[in-house]
Amino acid sequence: MKRTIACNTSDLAFWEKTADLVDQFIDIPLNYRQSGHPGGSRSKVHMLLSLMLSGAMVWDIRDSDKPFGDKFVLGCGHTIPLVYATLAVLNEALRFAYQQTGDKKYLIKDEKNRALYWEDLLGFRHRGGLSGHAEANGKTSFLKANTGPSGHGTPAAAGLAFALKRAGATDVQVFIMEGEGGLTPGATHETLNTAWGMALDNLHFLVDWNDYGIDGHKTSDVLPGTPEDWFAPHGWRVCGTENGSDFSSLTVELKNLVHEGDQQRRPSMLWFKTRKGRGYLKYDAPSHGSPHAKNSEPYWNLRKEFATKYGAKFVNVDAKGPADEAEFRANLEAVVQVMHADRNLCMYLANRLVELGDAVPQSLATYKLNSKGNPFTDPVFWDSKNYPDQMWGKVGQKLANRAGMGAWGSYINYLGKTKYNRPLFLAASADLSASTNLWGFANGWEKESGYGWYERVGTQDGVMAPTEITEFSNAGIMSSVATLNFSDKPKEEFDGFYTAVSTYASFSYLKYGSMRLFSQFCQDADNKVGKVLWVGAHTGPETADDSRTHFGIFSVGVHQLFPKGHIINLFPWEYNEVPVLLAEAFKSSIPLIALHVTRPEMEIPDREKLGIPSHFEAAKGAYVLRPYAEGKPKGGTIFVQGTSVVYSILSLLETLEQENLNVRIVCVTSTELFAMQSETYKNQVLTDADRADSTFFTTQARRMMSAWAFNSISEEYCLSSDHDDRWRTGGTLEEVLDEAHMSPTWVLQAIRRFADDRTLRLAKLSQQLASANQ
Repeated sequence: MKRTIACNTSDLAFWEKTADLVDQFIDIPLNYRQSGHPGGSRSKVHMLLSLMLSGAMVWDIRDSDKPFGDKFVLGCGHTIPLVYATLAVLNEALRFAYQQTGDKKYLIKDEKNRALYWEDLLGFRHRGGLSGHAEANGKTSFLKANTGPSGHGTPAAAGLAFALKRAGATDVQVFIMEGEGGLTPGATHETLNTAWGMALDNLHFLVDWNDYGIDGHKTSDVLPGTPEDWFAPHGWRVCGTENGSDFSSLTVELKNLVHEGDQQRRPSMLWFKTRKGRGYLKYDAPSHGSPHAKNSEPYWNLRKEFATKYGAKFVNVDAKGPADEAEFRANLEAVVQVMHADRNLCMYLANRLVELGDAVPQSLATYKLNSKGNPFTDPVFWDSKNYPDQMWGKVGQKLANRAGMGAWGSYINYLGKTKYNRPLFLAASADLSASTNLWGFANGWEKESGYGWYERVGTQDGVMAPTEITEFSNAGIMSSVATLNFSDKPKEEFDGFYTAVSTYASFSYLKYGSMRLFSQFCQDADNKVGKVLWVGAHTGPETADDSRTHFGIFSVGVHQLFPKGHIINLFPWEYNEVPVLLAEAFKSSIPLIALHVTRPEMEIPDREKLGIPSHFEAAKGAYVLRPYAEGKPKGGTIFVQGTSVVYSILSLLETLEQENLNVRIVCVTSTELFAMQSETYKNQVLTDADRADSTFFTTQARRMMSAWAFNSISEEYCLSSDHDDRWRTGGTLEEVLDEAHMSPTWVLQAIRRFADDRTLRLAKLSQQLASANQ
């Protein structure tokens, strides 16, 4: 991809006036909304315009979906007024050019939904309008990640760079803009290391070095060194300028930034020194998140300065009284009129944007993904009943259910390789790829070799990112990979990579921040998005030997902190249920799938001999493991979830018969998959009687199974690993299961109590209903 980076004398004159227009479009909405972040937005104007107009970034403002256009992430998501204002100016130039000439080359694709015009600034920080932090959808699809929480944008940018390089789109570059405050979170440090380790030389950081955050002290008072000190030790290539508000200096350094041919294949960073609040008459920390008071003297002084320079006719100047939307609109229009009065500026901007857009290639000779079609439209990958015999564990074998995920991942990527000459999944683990069995995605299937590690450890065709103990950034990187759609029909189909990440379930909270932003991105995305498999490995008290620091009993609750229908949680209790559940979940349209798997090797049960349903029933999310015996008094229904508790119940089946404990056992493998079943099936498994006459047993904390607690009495009889409201300790598997009350002895006691107290339980419910009717 050819990049001609230039800024001549005539360019400079146009760029300076454009910067002045952008400044107005930052200031005016913040004045009338009295909310937002002026300081960092103002300080970055010259850099953003230099990036957009110099040719350093090859992009098409008319069609932000072009797969081979460069990508931009606003790491400092609070400075979103900068992006709104800049897009409003540039899109207005295109609109003006089309109105003047009628030439369709100036038209924006899907203009109604994708073009951000100055009128949209009226809705800044209002419901249904422009968000208070960066969100990548609709009119802001120029952005490629939802950002705002500090540090979250950095792994997202690295994920885009990874996806592009693995797809063979090595010429496409990723730019992320950030301030030095956003470099302090741990996620940034994780990502800087990972980006070097993966040779992401298509990733470029733009660091606004203004020395202030929100609090009053200087950043340099508490953070030693310079931008070079912050990046070079991580292996990054560094350049920069002390003149961060000078277009000529910035253009020179941008040319250095995107320099091709770095033999060390390093990511790069450009720092630019600025004054926070540049030109705003309010500087440094005070300018961070507080605009001038509405219609205050400093605010009007800035309008007068612009009016003197360009002849703008603002309304209600110097008025301090209530300002309404009509005044807001009129003063935005005053800026637009200045712009329209300068036809040469408008046509320059429009033609430059068209030139840059036309430079985005339609195809790349190095692109790897389209040789044999799109695998994500092929149902064979999710057809578990036709998986090969080698997929399944044999009766009597001892296999950990996490190994079932490894086998499934190996087969899926093998199938992608043989049918489509590409993998479906890229993966990353926190130095735990073998321990959590995520290595299966990189491993070969049977005698076929797998894709293996990605570089630097492996090759450019690898699928396993060589990440270290970087749970947070792994989640951000891999969820971002899944957002990049290479399809030429992005609204109809997804074509890119699905991803998988893993760590101990007890550390799942380290991934939640990125998964939360990914879920929000997916909710509003107007293009199809890929899917992420979030593996919580070594979950439950079964991780006994490592003790409670590594138990996933409470922390797995973060997998439920999403709106309904935004995540699928899978709880297989044995090896053969894992491929079934994964296949069923990936058939759905839900983009985030959490798989909870345990450590110990457990014997594959003889389901036929035990009289329990096939492992394929797990796909329904809940199935009857043991029905009521006909002709005998019923003891109630028990919903069970988790490896150890199900195995304990299986060991007790004969005892239950002998003691005439006529309880119905329902195995819950996925609350979300169960919700997708037909009403007929759901009513068979979960009856109205069950809602009154049931309890639940779980290897997790009891609140994790709250969806199956249908009344207060149910929880009184439940069995969970936090039965005594204490953290478990550690020891052998047998010792910890005993402490957690998941052993057969404790499970039997809980069943007896539940069944024997049935009359008492139902009487309590009747009393509650009677009280409500009084």
